[in-house]
Amino acid sequence: MKLVLTIVSNSDVEKVVSAIAENGYSSTKISTQGQFLVDGHTTIFTVCEDEKVKDLIEIMKNNATKRIVESTGVTSTVTGSFLKQAVDVEKYGIVATVLDVDEFIKL
Repeated sequence: MKLVLTIVSNSDVEKVVSAIAENGYSSTKISTQGQFLVDGHTTIFTVCEDEKVKDLIEIMKNNATKRIVESTGVTSTVTGSFLKQAVDVEKYGIVATVLDVDEFIKL
């Protein structure tokens, strides 16, 4: 059994969670925020059998979108620094981590 922790943009989260449910998976979501792209994300927790992980990831992949977003650079005390200029950053549709589950209990 595996635990799939998936970080999804808030722009895609409802579509991803709906697709997961429509395909028979149950999940839990919590609101999260990263350090660099701070526009809001949700972490989705889904437990599934080992052989279903690829299917689950494919469902998520098909319902999330990669984007290019503009992000301001880091703050600097250096005069004339280019660090404060906005830069284009690729924002992944999903970022998933798959972990082994020793025990799964529903009470």
